[in-house]
Amino acid sequence: MKTKHSRTLIRTGAALLLLGSVSSGIGAQAVSAPPQPAGEAAPMMVIDTPSFLEVVASSNAFEIRSSQMAAQKAKDPAVKAFAAQMVTDHTRAGEALKSLLGEKKTALPDEVAPKHAKMLSQLEAANGADFDVLYVDMQTQAHMEAVALFQTYAGSGEDAVIVGFAKQTLPTLVTHEHHIKMLATKS
Repeated sequence: MKTKHSRTLIRTGAALLLLGSVSSGIGAQAVSAPPQPAGEAAPMMVIDTPSFLEVVASSNAFEIRSSQMAAQKAKDPAVKAFAAQMVTDHTRAGEALKSLLGEKKTALPDEVAPKHAKMLSQLEAANGADFDVLYVDMQTQAHMEAVALFQTYAGSGEDAVIVGFAKQTLPTLVTHEHHIKMLATKS
């Protein structure tokens, strides 16, 4: 039987693996947490606030743009419905983050990362059932990465306001991840 501690370590390990794929091509910097004395709970990974915000901005823009594309190109009504929900939820999350950052006089990058730009180009080139399969695959990966990123920052971030945003947004991302995985199994 797994203990709560071992489940946390397993989830953290999975988050670390996924965070490595999130950071590729985006410039995020995850660093090991400094050693802590035994008995003090310390996160295994830490991501700095500027890197977190850079990844979130690009990921959110990808979610919105790819889902707007899916609303037009997808054939499966369930994929279209999921895409509509992504546009709504990710637009709302982006606006909430911009509002928080406006108070701090911090801006988000406008451009998507090269990784996301390439994914958008691949979606633009796909049509019909091929588009649906590619969109669902990309959304599955994107939401696994987003959940890992938000879990990491929520547990180790240094900016309390942004940590609050990460904690508040995480349940929605987990719901998206569950929904897209269900879509993936039916295709």
